[in-house]
Amino acid sequence: MIKRYSENNISSLFDLLEARSQLDVPEVTKIVAEIIAEVRSCGDTALYEYTAKFDKVEIENFRVSKDEIESAKIDENLLDIINKAIDNITDFHKKQKVTSWTEEKPGGIQLGLLSRPIESVGLYVPSGSAPLISTVLMNAIPAKVAGVKRIVMATPPGRDGKISQELLVAARLVGVDEIFKMGGAQAIAAMAFGTESVIKVDKIFGPGNIFVATAKRMVFGYCGIDSFAGPSEITIVADDTANAKFIAADMLSQAEHDKLASSILITTSDDIAEEVILELEVQLSRLNRKQTAEESLSKFGAIIRVDSLAEAIQIVNEIAPEHLELCVDKADELVGHVKNAGAIFLGNYSPEPLGDYFAGPNHVLPTSGTARFFSPLNVGDFVKKTSLISYSKDALEAVWKDVYQFAKAEELDAHANSIKVRFENLSEEK
Repeated sequence: MIKRYSENNISSLFDLLEARSQLDVPEVTKIVAEIIAEVRSCGDTALYEYTAKFDKVEIENFRVSKDEIESAKIDENLLDIINKAIDNITDFHKKQKVTSWTEEKPGGIQLGLLSRPIESVGLYVPSGSAPLISTVLMNAIPAKVAGVKRIVMATPPGRDGKISQELLVAARLVGVDEIFKMGGAQAIAAMAFGTESVIKVDKIFGPGNIFVATAKRMVFGYCGIDSFAGPSEITIVADDTANAKFIAADMLSQAEHDKLASSILITTSDDIAEEVILELEVQLSRLNRKQTAEESLSKFGAIIRVDSLAEAIQIVNEIAPEHLELCVDKADELVGHVKNAGAIFLGNYSPEPLGDYFAGPNHVLPTSGTARFFSPLNVGDFVKKTSLISYSKDALEAVWKDVYQFAKAEELDAHANSIKVRFENLSEEK
C-alpha cells in the first residue's frame, strides 16, 4: 500500500513527487485557451453556455442577490464555530499589516514606500461534496484586513442552481461584496476580463482543479494571481516518542484530498514505521473517501527510515513540503534547522487540520516544493507597494554627474540627458 524508502533509493521519490506536479498539460491548455477566448468575446453568453455544459444547470442570473445572502441560515453551533475561526484568523493576519513609511535624509532628500490595498480581488471557491467554508475564510479575511475595497467570490452552482447556505453565510460574515454562481476556467476568465455581469478584478485568488489552475496561469499578466497551486502534501518527522495512531490519521487527512496528494513519514524508529503501516490499514477502512486515500498512499505515500533527525531534516528541506509535522521530543529545537516548509506543526497535539480550519495562520500554502521560494498567503498578497522619491534641486545637483555617468555607461543617452538638461548652465559634460 505504501512504499518504503532508504537513503539509497530516495532520489526516486523526489522524481516521483516532481512528476505529479507538472504544470503543462497540452490537452488542458488547449481547452482552457478556447474557454478564455470565448468568454472574452461573448461575455455572459459564453458563461451561460459553459455553466449548462459543465455544471448541468441553467442559470437565470449569475449574481447572487443581497436578499439571498442576507437570508442564508445555518446551524447555530456551526455558526459559532465559524465565528471563533474568523476571530483567530483575523487576529493572526492583523499582525501582518505593513504601513507606509517615509524618511528624511540630509540635503533635501525624501524616500519612502507607500503601502496600499489592491482595489479589487476575485476569490475562487471550488464546489464539491461539501462546502469549502475554510477557503472563503482564508482568502477573504486577509483581503479585508489589507483594506481591499471590492471582494468578489465565484463558486460553481449546484444542480439546483444555488450556492450552499454555508458558503453564503461564511461570505457574509467576512465581508464578501459580490457573489457569482460560476465555476471552472470560465469563472477565472470572467473575473480577469469582465463580462456584462461581472466587473473585472485586479487579482485572483483561490484553489481549483487543473482547468482552474491552468486558467489562472493563462490570465496572469492581464491580472495578478496568488500562486500556482499543486496537489496537497504532508511530511511528518517522527521519533520513538511519537504516536502511530496520530501519524496515520494525519497522513490520511491529506491522502483523502486527492489521488495526487502526497503523505510522507520520515522516522528514526522501526517500531513507529511498522505501527503506522498497521494503523493506516485500520483507519483507511473507515473513510468515506477510502478509494481516493488508498490510491494517494499507494502512488505518492512513503515511509523513509533514517538514522538521525538531522538526516530527516535534510530530506525535509529537499522536499520543501506544504505541511510539516515534527512529532518528536523537543520539536521546538528542530525548527531552526528547517529551511523549506509552508507551515510547521510542532508536537503530537498540533495536527495539520488544526491549521486548515481554526488556529489562525493561513492554510493557503506553497506546494510541490515551492516552499523554497513561496510563502503562505498573507496580507501582503493583497497589498501593492509604491516607491516614493523626492530630491530638492540642491540634492540632485550634488549627485547629478554620478547619475549621468551611470546612464552613459549603459549607453542610454536619453537617460543621461534627462539628468544633464537640469544643470547645463552650471557645468559642461566631462
